[in-house]
Amino acid sequence: MNDLDPLLTPEGRALLDEVRDTDPAHELAVATRLRRDHPAELVSAALGQARLRQRAVVKFGAEDAARMFFTPNGVEQSTRASVAAYRAERMRGLGVASVADLCCGIGGDAIALARAGIRVLAVDRDPLTAAVARANAEALGLSGLIEVREADVTDVDTDGWDAVFVDPARRGGRGRVFDPEAYSPPLSWAVGAALKAPRAALKIAPGIPHEAIPAEAEAEWISDGGDVKEAVLWFGTGAPGTVRATLLPGPRSLPGRGLPDPEVRSVGRYLYEPDGAVIRAHLVAEVAEEVGGGLVDPTIAYVTADALRSTPYATAYEITDRLPFNVKKLRALLREREVGTLTVKKRGSAVEPEELRRKVKPQGPHSATVFLTRVAGAPTMLVGRPAR
Repeated sequence: MNDLDPLLTPEGRALLDEVRDTDPAHELAVATRLRRDHPAELVSAALGQARLRQRAVVKFGAEDAARMFFTPNGVEQSTRASVAAYRAERMRGLGVASVADLCCGIGGDAIALARAGIRVLAVDRDPLTAAVARANAEALGLSGLIEVREADVTDVDTDGWDAVFVDPARRGGRGRVFDPEAYSPPLSWAVGAALKAPRAALKIAPGIPHEAIPAEAEAEWISDGGDVKEAVLWFGTGAPGTVRATLLPGPRSLPGRGLPDPEVRSVGRYLYEPDGAVIRAHLVAEVAEEVGGGLVDPTIAYVTADALRSTPYATAYEITDRLPFNVKKLRALLREREVGTLTVKKRGSAVEPEELRRKVKPQGPHSATVFLTRVAGAPTMLVGRPAR
C-alpha cells in the first residue's frame, strides 16, 4: 500500500509531528491511544515513518530527517548527506549547472545538487520512490530546482543536460549485488550513458575490481569518518585512468602517482593504518612514501616506520611489543601492563576480535591496541597505542 499520500494531508502531517519522538518500545501504547481519534492505517503509517526518520538521522542529520519522507530501502541505500554534498560541490566546480540524476531513489543526491545551485532532473521508475523524492524536494524547499520524473532511466533523453549522475541499484532479492553487470541498470549501460554526456559520475560499490573500471574514467574512493562509503567513476574531468582517495570531513584527496609497491621492512617504532579509501584505491604506496615507511608484509596494508610523521591518510600507532601469535603470552603481557580496555584490529588473521577479548580477559585501568596480522609471512601480534 502506498502510505505516503495520507501523510501529506494536514491530518497526516499533524500526526507525524505528534509521533516524531516516539520510543519504539512504547509504540504499541501510542498506537492504541491514537487509534481512538485517527484511522488505524494512518497511525501505522505515521509510526512507521517516524521510525524511518529516526534511522535516517545518521545519514541526513536531525533537522532534514525530521522533515523528509523515507522508504525502508531509501534509508538503507541513500547516499550519506556529507558524501552527496561533496560530490555536488565537485560537480559545481566542474562548471556543471544541470544534472540528470538517474535512479534518484528518495532524492538524497538530488537534494545535495540543488543545494549547490544545480538544476536537477531526478528519475526513478518506482512510483512510490519517485513520489517520496518529490515530497522531499517540496519539504526542503527545493522543488524549484528539482523536477522528479517517474520513468525507466533507459528511456530518458539526457541531451541538453550538463552532466549525468547514475546510482544503479546494487541490491537484489537475495541481498547485495557484487557483479557490476548485475546492477540495475548494468554498469555497462551506465558507462554508455556517461560517455554520451559532457560530464558524468557513476556511483558504484567500493569493492569493484580495478580491472572493471573503464579506461575513460577517473576512479575515486570516498570515506567519511574513516568508513568507506562508495566509489565514483568520473567522466569528463580531464583525468582518465587516474585514481584518488578522498577522506571526509575535509575533503582531503590523495591522488595516485603510479608508485611501485613499497618494500617490506622490519617492524619499526610506528605502525600506520591507512584509511580504507586509500586501501581500496590501491594507494598504500603513496602513504608509505609520505611517512618514509615500508610494509610489514607484502600482502598486508600496514605501513611501518621509525619516525612519526603526520598524515591525514593513515592513523599512526606507537608499537611497544611484537609477539608471535600466542594467546597465553598476550594475556600475560596485558596482565603485567594492567590493560583493561583492549582494542583489537586485524588484517590477514582469521581470529575474531571478540573471541580474543574473551580469551585474554583484559582487566585494569590502562588501554592498548593489538594488531593481529602477519609480519614477513608469520602470524604476529603487535601491541601499541595511538601515537601522539
